[in-house]
Amino acid sequence: MTTQNIDGAAPDRWARHKKLEKNVALLGLFAFGAVIVGGIVEIAPLFWIDNTIEKVDGMRPYTPLEQAGRDIYVREGCYVCHSQMIRPFRDEVERYGHYSLAAESMYDHPFQWGSKRTGPDLARVGLKYSDSWHVQHLTDPRSVVGESIMPPYAFLADRDLDQGDMSAELTTLNRVGVPYSKADITKANQDLLTQAGAGDGDAADLQKRYPKAQVRDFDGHPDRLTEMDALVAYLQVLGTMVDVNAPAAQEQLSQEKGR
Repeated sequence: MTTQNIDGAAPDRWARHKKLEKNVALLGLFAFGAVIVGGIVEIAPLFWIDNTIEKVDGMRPYTPLEQAGRDIYVREGCYVCHSQMIRPFRDEVERYGHYSLAAESMYDHPFQWGSKRTGPDLARVGLKYSDSWHVQHLTDPRSVVGESIMPPYAFLADRDLDQGDMSAELTTLNRVGVPYSKADITKANQDLLTQAGAGDGDAADLQKRYPKAQVRDFDGHPDRLTEMDALVAYLQVLGTMVDVNAPAAQEQLSQEKGR
């Protein structure tokens, strides 16, 4: 009959374990083997699936004007103080809206989830406020939010938008997986002007290729196309592409089927 120590383990087994712990080379070998096995278990399945993100209806790439606004958002470091990811916790959902879906950032390069909230989360800020509110807030934050510590960005309204060649930017994004069509890439520069109401392009065609694209002057100065136009266009689309109630219902149904 084998005697047991106070931990319930056989003495000889405990002795072997102590021997393993004291032998650095042997412990390293076993640790390496554990990492290899764990890595294979986690990584191997990814080679047999096309995508780890479940697509949802309504999700589309950004329009050229929205993408130009996003570039300004990144350039100015807005992501340092604002996250774009609502966690599935009641306090966050009550304050910011439906929790974020993975598909909503599948075309973001880089994504803007963030981990710090000096300012509020912006994942669903689109259409929550008017264009004029955003312009005033960016121009003088404390004129609309008294306790705000955000710096002013009034200069955006004074800078003409130098978007460069949006066709080249969309081509680059297409190469990393963003599904821009040939028509989207060819018409990129014209689409940017059309959405801001500064060109003579076909707005209906733009909205057909980019559903829910908002076509109008965004900064209140239709005679100029400014960086303010682009940034407000980007902010106004955040969280508006996907009907969050439909994906939530689908997820719940999937969970019920899996039980």
